[in-house]
Amino acid sequence: MSGKQFVFVEEEEAVLLPIWREALTGIDWARLRTSPVYYGFGVPKGHAEPVITVPGFLGSDMYLLELNLWLRRIGYTAHRSRIGRNAECPDILVDRLLDTIEEASDQAGEPVRLIGHSLGGMLSRSAAMLAPDRVKAVITLGSPFRGVRSHPSVLRTGNFVRERIKARGENARPSHKPMRDACFSGSCNCGFVESLRAGLPATVHQTAIYTKTDGIVDWSVCITGDSSIDIEVKGTHCGLAWNPTVYKLIAQRLDEASDHVAHAELAAPESDFRGVSFI
Repeated sequence: MSGKQFVFVEEEEAVLLPIWREALTGIDWARLRTSPVYYGFGVPKGHAEPVITVPGFLGSDMYLLELNLWLRRIGYTAHRSRIGRNAECPDILVDRLLDTIEEASDQAGEPVRLIGHSLGGMLSRSAAMLAPDRVKAVITLGSPFRGVRSHPSVLRTGNFVRERIKARGENARPSHKPMRDACFSGSCNCGFVESLRAGLPATVHQTAIYTKTDGIVDWSVCITGDSSIDIEVKGTHCGLAWNPTVYKLIAQRLDEASDHVAHAELAAPESDFRGVSFI
């Protein structure tokens, strides 16, 4: 596993973060539109490799459309996650993401790259752990994959969503994914959370982009503890989806991922690779 200091924080915790900073998200969006990076200048280009963008909590694929279209402009085959609105049990959403990964990987004839914002990054890491031979790289943007440490209002919203899911009853869920009282919390032991606890195999190229001015989640649970993986930027939590520095880093790390995985594949016999595990 890469991420040498990775430690999962078990207990959910409210953190009094400066959520007012998120009102500055528009600055990130404006900076992107005036940056040469937005138009594909000064960044390495792709060669039609498949990339899937995964939205954060309460969001849908639509708010990542800007990122998706930019990836296409710089040469990648970009796909939406097709998980629907991210307001469902993550253990169910991972199933949907794995379906998209399987389809995109089969179409391209190679593993995909995943870019996940916030909770979307957690879904991406979970999917990569469950299907490591289908995923070449994971890039997370402000994703608290080491545990639930968020602003109290975010935790309250999560509790509200959980109660709505519970109110729908077991008939609204797949039989193999029963509702747990601890869903959406660090104490949950479903397949989604267990895969986060495990970290990622070394064959998957990791990037964890975070900002210390995050007003939504505690930045310290958005990093692995490995300086070769964790990259700090300036900006807001929500604005990471439109931050020009983030876009430049994405292009660089996607380019680096090809060499990383190629070397890993050359170093290990084919029989060492784990099969796809769809839950």
